[in-house]
Amino acid sequence: MSQEEPIRDALERQALGKQESLLAALGGLDSLLVAFSGGADSAYLAWAAHSALGGRALAVTAISPSFSSHDREQAAAFVRHAGLRHQFIETSEFENPLYVANQPDRCYHCKDELFSRMEALADERGFAALAYGVNADDTSDFRPGHRAATEHRVLAPLLDAGLGKAEVRLLSRRAGLPTWDRPASACLSSRVAYGIAVTTETLARIERGERELRLLGFHQFRLRDHGRLARIEIAAEEMPRALTPEMARQLAEALKPLGYDFVTLDLEGYRQGSLNRLLRQPPSR
Repeated sequence: MSQEEPIRDALERQALGKQESLLAALGGLDSLLVAFSGGADSAYLAWAAHSALGGRALAVTAISPSFSSHDREQAAAFVRHAGLRHQFIETSEFENPLYVANQPDRCYHCKDELFSRMEALADERGFAALAYGVNADDTSDFRPGHRAATEHRVLAPLLDAGLGKAEVRLLSRRAGLPTWDRPASACLSSRVAYGIAVTTETLARIERGERELRLLGFHQFRLRDHGRLARIEIAAEEMPRALTPEMARQLAEALKPLGYDFVTLDLEGYRQGSLNRLLRQPPSR
């Protein structure tokens, strides 16, 4: 037995204990609507709610221009795999000028719209509570959507159980969920630099660009839109392949026809919330 095995076993037992608490808490609810984007966290929560509540749980996926067709296909495939009750709903955050303006509180307006629509659905269908998949690690980043969740009294079962991202992935793998290793996936609007208006045209361009990156064989990445400049973030383990002259040529050829004058590769690689770094920096002199 290697020295790492007892540590892994202890961490797995700890995660399983948290899962027991999660399932017990969910099982104590009368019924539940789960905000389901198709990512690892919301997929695991939707599965846990289904396991605890059966037909008294319903996964809800919001459809708008900020939700890519790729993510919609992934969400539908997971629902079929897990046998969940599920419903797509349409949201209208693009009708809110405060959302389109794309200031640092954009996510608040998006989540406010989502939870308002979910509340209306809960009233219509007789569901007792709402939940979303924020985990214990998410609180370390700037996430104004949490404020909307608090205002709408949306439950955070993963956070309450103390489950972090690594534990969600471990437990998802044990449960046989195909999302256990799915790359982190936020809405398309999160790719647009703050202060640049979020438009359906910009998001369509980003979606096409990320489709090109996927076709080039990359797994974990972001295409950050800075207006005329495309900034590509790629996971560290995939960076050596991205840094070759041939790949640089292919990246430029794939993205420039979409309307970008400049195509850059971020040497720090992929990281969640990279645009939020600008919010923490003092102004330059």
